[in-house]
Amino acid sequence: MKKAFFFIAFLFAAANSFAQSNVSGYTNSRGTYVQPYTRTTPNNTRNDNYSTVGNTNPYTGSAGTKPADSYYVTPTYTTTTPVYTGSQGGQYYINSNGNKSYISR
Repeated sequence: MKKAFFFIAFLFAAANSFAQSNVSGYTNSRGTYVQPYTRTTPNNTRNDNYSTVGNTNPYTGSAGTKPADSYYVTPTYTTTTPVYTGSQGGQYYINSNGNKSYISR
């Protein structure tokens, strides 16, 4: 039983260590230096970000204020036109002129 507990604790710690990334300090476009910080690893959802409602930043204790993905309604399209996903996660289709038309979230 004790071994199982430590194994589960190890898996939990390992999973949490991969959910974060460190950002080095930098000078932004306005010339202000931004201190190094830790953030959640970028992915395709807002729901696991520290700044999302229902989450708390473990480093600052600040509660999230930004809405979760569930608050955004993706429109439903009844078309046979294929929808593609771009390299930065945006979705688009090719319109009748042959250009990309992005679908808003």
